[in-house]
Amino acid sequence: MPIKILSVDDEIDLELLLTQYFRRQIRKGEYEFKFAHNGLEALTMLLKEKDFDIILSDINMPEMDGLTLLTKINEMQNPALKCIMVSAYGDMGNIRQAMNNGAFDFATKPIDLDDLSVTIEKAIEQIRYIKTMQKEHTQLESIKGDLAVAREIQQAILPRIFPPFPENAHQLDIAASMNAAKDVGGDFYDFFRIDDERIGFVIADVSGKGVPAAIFMAVSRTLIRATGIRGVSAAECMTYSNVLLAKESVNCMFVTVFYGIYNIKTGEVTYTNAGHNPPYLLKANGSLKSLGNSKNIAAGVMEDIPFTEETLQLEPGDTLLMYTDGVTEATDTEEKEYGEARLEALLKQSTQADCQQIIDNVKADVKAFVGEAEQSDDITLLALKRK
Repeated sequence: MPIKILSVDDEIDLELLLTQYFRRQIRKGEYEFKFAHNGLEALTMLLKEKDFDIILSDINMPEMDGLTLLTKINEMQNPALKCIMVSAYGDMGNIRQAMNNGAFDFATKPIDLDDLSVTIEKAIEQIRYIKTMQKEHTQLESIKGDLAVAREIQQAILPRIFPPFPENAHQLDIAASMNAAKDVGGDFYDFFRIDDERIGFVIADVSGKGVPAAIFMAVSRTLIRATGIRGVSAAECMTYSNVLLAKESVNCMFVTVFYGIYNIKTGEVTYTNAGHNPPYLLKANGSLKSLGNSKNIAAGVMEDIPFTEETLQLEPGDTLLMYTDGVTEATDTEEKEYGEARLEALLKQSTQADCQQIIDNVKADVKAFVGEAEQSDDITLLALKRK
């Protein structure tokens, strides 16, 4: 696109002078000149045509002078529109005022066209830079909008209705929460009915952050749910899911997973921990126990790895709390971590609380600990209690 220049001057001879001097640029389509003879006429043209790049304006003109025109141009708030002011050499007071009012540069009469050409080229460099920045800003705003939609979609695929199984509300309490560190996150939780007696539940943490982690998170969540809902064992579910995740993994991404199957009638939990943080068992008698470190690697690392499962018995009043490392690795302004010891001390005081209260207590304690420090990782919690 040619650079559009509006020359504003009551001297008619200037029009011929400019078109003659810049004839090559005009002929090549690099410059396009238009002319006005006072500020009012120029303002009318500017309001009709929004794509002018450079205003070459005399200061002393009838009807509306150049300084008034410059004020009107400033009101348009177009940083890519550059004004070069022209006046007599002795009119330094007005020239200085024009520069103070935001003019890009100035030229004195009689105009040195070689010097004016250099000034125009300098203006063009700035115009192109500003337009590039404006374009990038528009693109960033578009991406920001897309991320906001992606965040809503991600939150929508996670269960958000509690209690999730109202027909079993007298037997089972479940609550969960996920707070992403960025617009979208790599953590997720899920739970689903397998049959009349069994509930599948999962908490997971994808390596990395941002959009790549969010995409891998959606794939992992869908795969584990689709496999688990078939009623296979926890070990079978993770073994099968791992094969597919390892095949689809890009840039060596993986996901730590704790997947369990809860029997509503008996309170038995069979689970597979694939490289995830060990959950805590809050006993009804007030004691607290960690389930111990995982015996399996994270999912998506290697294809041909069989996963093992373990069994846990929940007695009435017992609660199983699962979490991602965004909880224990949350740091304050001095880079100190929240840590497992602090979490355990809080949980020992919460053994009689319901699942939502436990999660709220942990989130509030982490928030109080980190203070003004920025959240560095996704924070996700899932609690299951046998009533």
